[in-house]
Amino acid sequence: MMLACQLFVSVVRNSRTLSRLVTTWSPVGAAFNAQQRKVDLFQKNVGLFGVPGLSTPAGFEVAQQRALRETEQLVETACNNPPGALTVETFDQLSDSLCKVADLADFVKVGHPDPAFRDAAEKACINIGTVVERLNTNVELCRSLKNLLDNKEVLDSLDPDTRRVAELFMFDFEISGIHLDESKRGKAVSLNVNLLDLNNEFLNGTHLPNRIEKTALPEHIRHCFSIDGNSIQIGGLHADSPDELVREAAYKIFLYPNSSLLLCLDDLLTCRNELAKLVGYESFAHRALNGTMAKTPETVMKFLELLTDKLSDRTAKDFNLMRDMKMKMNSRSTELMPWDHSYFSSAVRAERYKIDPSLYSPYFSLGACMEGLNMLFSQLLGVSFQNEQPMAGEVWSEEVRKLAVVHETEGLLGYIYCDFFRRPDKPHQDCHFTIQGGRLKEDGKYQHPVVVLMLSLPPPTRSTPTLLNPGMMENLFHEMGHAMHSMLGRTRYQHVTGTRCSTDFAEVPSILMEFFATDYRVVNQFARHYQTGQPLPKSMVSRLCESKRICGAADTQLQVFYAALDQVYHGKPQNRSTTDILKKMQEKFYGLPYVPNTAWQLRFSHLIGYGAKYYSYLMSRAIASMVWRQCFQKDPFNRDMGERYRREMLAHGGSKEPMLMVQGLERDILGLRVDKKGGVL
Repeated sequence: MMLACQLFVSVVRNSRTLSRLVTTWSPVGAAFNAQQRKVDLFQKNVGLFGVPGLSTPAGFEVAQQRALRETEQLVETACNNPPGALTVETFDQLSDSLCKVADLADFVKVGHPDPAFRDAAEKACINIGTVVERLNTNVELCRSLKNLLDNKEVLDSLDPDTRRVAELFMFDFEISGIHLDESKRGKAVSLNVNLLDLNNEFLNGTHLPNRIEKTALPEHIRHCFSIDGNSIQIGGLHADSPDELVREAAYKIFLYPNSSLLLCLDDLLTCRNELAKLVGYESFAHRALNGTMAKTPETVMKFLELLTDKLSDRTAKDFNLMRDMKMKMNSRSTELMPWDHSYFSSAVRAERYKIDPSLYSPYFSLGACMEGLNMLFSQLLGVSFQNEQPMAGEVWSEEVRKLAVVHETEGLLGYIYCDFFRRPDKPHQDCHFTIQGGRLKEDGKYQHPVVVLMLSLPPPTRSTPTLLNPGMMENLFHEMGHAMHSMLGRTRYQHVTGTRCSTDFAEVPSILMEFFATDYRVVNQFARHYQTGQPLPKSMVSRLCESKRICGAADTQLQVFYAALDQVYHGKPQNRSTTDILKKMQEKFYGLPYVPNTAWQLRFSHLIGYGAKYYSYLMSRAIASMVWRQCFQKDPFNRDMGERYRREMLAHGGSKEPMLMVQGLERDILGLRVDKKGGVL
């Protein structure tokens, strides 16, 4: 193992002794608990992610033109070669060429601190997106694939992965309207291009703060918000504030309806529905769910209604606990309101289990958590992190860390760029971005996946590393689950690499990591006080895990409400405003009252990336729970189970039907158990 590095020294004094308590970390832990070493300014600028042309915003135009030239050549190859495996390989190269620009730009447009880079990236996203929509309605290109799929002899000669990828490419043609006449195909392209603009407009709007005159708020709470001259800027819900008036003011102001954004959402939903109807679906939800585990909106709504029925009694009890806590704390009102949910559910947990996040944070330094992930993946999968110093121009902020992901026998698997710290103009959200998908290249070498993990953690200071509360620690494990799915999805084709799978399966690996994050056997390996090196007491971890059962039903029911709202928005047109739909869904699926003159749907950013698929979090949680119980609950470090999990689920990305992966893992586990009892596999 690599030599440990001394990071912090704590001096403890008393009347008789002077002792030094030293905390040591591995190089990975030390890298995340220390200030990042400055990049050598005299180095040559290698460009973002090592892409030479992206040393300036103008590089996006160059990258686009190169991708378009490659696209023309690959389309010609696909259309002129006889049907066979080469057809699918050419389609995948085509996808890879465009995705290398579009995926990178998709991150840069939200994550880069320089507005010029963000603008150039946004234009690249729209331009490449337009090209993709035109390719998806290119009749000659589609015919080259159809000739393959209609030729039984050729089809039978393909391996299962190649056949699956061919079918997925054909599916993309079908949902884009390839079967329509030329005029309607043009209309479909126009609608898709319009959606690119509407998606960007709505997504940008969901993050914008609302302003109010300073005098509109009581003087004693103004300091809780960002003051700009004579106005106050509110960019979030302040849901965890102990001051009820702060929570209420933030809720009502941050969610106050923006008329132009309401119109944008109406146009967005109308455009999606029009596109779905044009290409032959009952609704956008029917189109979006074709190819998922759920298959249809009807299945999703039955799932949500069944979940609501099962949770109803526990949800009611949870809300009663919150009301009682609100009365006990002498609030101005005893009625439980939407701005109370997060605060009082935490208060109930804190009182019953003596949970104070500030007592946990010293044990969850960022370095400790990263070391914990490193140890877990090493024991479970034979995978470790190696910290690498970025080259000049490779990263967009000097705080970004670069990790090489290395397997003990397979070598380098890929790279994770860790953009973990808050900064101005950076979205306050935790997410995973694919920058480059893995695939087997024409020369026989493997194209390593590259991803970015973006969090919103407080930066370290000179004397204190970044300290995470339990929720932040879980989020880190969740997002790292996505990253490892990308690293370990060793698919032949880029089109199905890693997280490029059915949306309602893509969250399984990330949610599974939350189970590891709350298991004492795992936490005990890394949770150490950043000053003293003392481990987190088992009683504190046990209380934290037990506390999650309190108000858990109400928290889940809130997610059910969001998922149901998403389904109705993308179902058949309701001829009602999005706010009226919100009121009805909130009454049916949540239980806390709608607040007049608010429009929560305008902050529902998941309507873009997860349109008609927000239920995926709930369905994935059910599958992740099953995987945890069957594979890791008995021993979270079981290498055999880790290898089986990788082989049956992670390795396939989207190249295998999700339910077949789940069933394959179940069969593998059953076979292992039979074999250990002396039977034959």
